[in-house]
Amino acid sequence: MIKKFLDDNKDNILSTICELIKIPSISLESQALPGMPFGKNCADALNYVLNLASSLGFKTKNIDGYCGYIEFGKGDELLGIIGHLDVVPAGDSWTKCAPFEPVIKDNKLYGRGAIDDKGPVIASLYAMKYVMDTMNVNKRVRLILGLNEEVSWKCIEYYKSHEELPTLGFSPDADFPCIYAEKGFLNAFLTSNYISDDNIKIKDIICDNAINIVPKYAESTLKISNIPLEQILSELNSLIVELNFHIDIKKIDNNQIKLISNGVAAHSAYPDLGINALSRLLIILNKLFCLHNINQPLLQFVDSKINTEINGNLLNINCNDESGNLTLNVGNIKFENNIITLGLNIRIPVTIYPAIIKQKINDAILDYSDITIKFEDEKAALFVPKTDYLVTTLCSVFNEVTGLHEEPITCAGATYARAFTNVVSFGCTMPGKMDMCHQADEYIDIDDLFTSIEIFVKAIRKLTE
Repeated sequence: MIKKFLDDNKDNILSTICELIKIPSISLESQALPGMPFGKNCADALNYVLNLASSLGFKTKNIDGYCGYIEFGKGDELLGIIGHLDVVPAGDSWTKCAPFEPVIKDNKLYGRGAIDDKGPVIASLYAMKYVMDTMNVNKRVRLILGLNEEVSWKCIEYYKSHEELPTLGFSPDADFPCIYAEKGFLNAFLTSNYISDDNIKIKDIICDNAINIVPKYAESTLKISNIPLEQILSELNSLIVELNFHIDIKKIDNNQIKLISNGVAAHSAYPDLGINALSRLLIILNKLFCLHNINQPLLQFVDSKINTEINGNLLNINCNDESGNLTLNVGNIKFENNIITLGLNIRIPVTIYPAIIKQKINDAILDYSDITIKFEDEKAALFVPKTDYLVTTLCSVFNEVTGLHEEPITCAGATYARAFTNVVSFGCTMPGKMDMCHQADEYIDIDDLFTSIEIFVKAIRKLTE
């Protein structure tokens, strides 16, 4: 019966995901409106899914514009499926389609949010539809929809303070077969006064990048005085060649140049998959300034303590456990009113307390008297034993549907699973497949999408027995 259901609804499922992707639901608190705390586009995405669910026969609720839910079933216990409808900014270098103009090609559905998390949300919805129409359940099943997951999780905090919490559940926002541990999460913002110099002056540094993405692009404009411009160009070219960085230099006029740094974007949970354009730009700037005895504390800190490392070892932080190494992403920078602020995104192994990482970073900046630090968006790690009923059940369901023999895994990403007790991440990226979250040409494989629906159907049935 499930195969027939999927065949009968294939076009509806794909067209629904496409329509949802067309809504550019980037969570923007700066564009809040009455009843729309994260902007109109996020509100439109939520209303689109709630209206669809209502038409399919579900109970729905819009929770003051912060989030919403879709529910069926009866019982005292609540099975939660927790997803999100907001997406990271579009980014550039898309080749298959424009980010919010989805296309289906080569059995893949391309578009921003296809795998993170709009495709999995709709997969969960249609799995719920099949269970609601064909099976008896002994719990209520609720799909919770967040709108601020990619930013600060204010949506899910609002939900937790206003609505019933799930008894158990899963978040379809990561990988199969099942994720039993997620690293801790911490953002650090380093601030330093810009020390102006008569010879080489920074006019701007631009990298307005989401902190949880490895920056693909960064640029800086310099004004040169009292030094021959050709000398500076020669020094920069030598440094770039020596370090093998992809940084272009453009001459603006007789005393101004622009440095354009190019990298490779990746999710900051896996910074080794990217090339950080911002850290490389800052290193080149610092080395140029050192040649001319110019002191910029924040740039010196990046060059000496972070460099292009992704694991934080140059901060004297060396920790590793079954969830993996500590990782560090130089995520973005602001240069305003002669103040430089650098954003770092840090993923912390589950056995390490975030307080230890904070102290390590505080110790590392002691030699730089002008640098101050502010920590934000700290999220505790998630750890559920591999032998837990929820983990073993979900892994068993996955292996039953796919015929595989996979074991539960860990991840560096931060999903809504950690916001609740007795919830883990479950799907939709298949084992061995490339993680396309936050990437250009983001896609979901259509065969994997429909396999995910079948997996979710059996998971819901099993967890509501």
